[in-house]
Amino acid sequence: MRPHDIAEVRHLPLFRDMLKVSFEQLVQGAYAQTFPAGMELIRQGDPADFLHVVLEGSVELYANWENRLCTMAVVNPIGTFILAACIKDAPYLMSARTLERSRLLLVPASDLRAVFRRDPEFAVSTITELAGCYRAVVRHAKCLKLRNSRERIAAYLLKQSRNLGGIARFTLSVEKRLIASYLGMTPENLSRAIRTLDEVGVQVKGQQVTIIDMARLQAFVPPDPLIDGPDTGGATAGVSLPQGVAS
Repeated sequence: MRPHDIAEVRHLPLFRDMLKVSFEQLVQGAYAQTFPAGMELIRQGDPADFLHVVLEGSVELYANWENRLCTMAVVNPIGTFILAACIKDAPYLMSARTLERSRLLLVPASDLRAVFRRDPEFAVSTITELAGCYRAVVRHAKCLKLRNSRERIAAYLLKQSRNLGGIARFTLSVEKRLIASYLGMTPENLSRAIRTLDEVGVQVKGQQVTIIDMARLQAFVPPDPLIDGPDTGGATAGVSLPQGVAS
């Protein structure tokens, strides 16, 4: 591993409070590897052998059943997946593939569980991480069940604006088909919903988004901390779930 990679991983909330000797043990057993775009990293149903840390690039987490497939999340640097399966020594509930050339750190799940049992601070950080992921999943489920398609995409765009400092013009960082899947829509339904957003102060052309009337958009999707989180201005969770995904 490169020294700056180790430093960045060390400062993740999951690892920053653990004992130095515990972190060194995890790093010693871990290895970094670069993968091309479109590479399948894990497959749902397989044993959870490694905790993955995205150092560069981006990774889609997805699930499938019969002939249906849905995007669960997109993990960007520096984020982890899939912590819950590693701690429980259970099969992955999701598959993962790279969306672009990506560099990842792979931490053996067995080392993770061993450190969890003997390092109280790491155990607390792990529980805190899993609790945060669980609450994020519940908020997203509430958004899917309580908001219609227009409201979901409007809230998503507000979230992207907020993440970029509240700017009114930005470019979508992922393909619309992934956004549609994450928001529980078909690409066709997403396109139809986007075309109606002019009425609430938003224009979307290709990947370019322009919020013409921020107040009007926020009035259309009123902030709700029990759906959007206490630190948002009224947007649903974005495609990327915070610092790892529970499974």
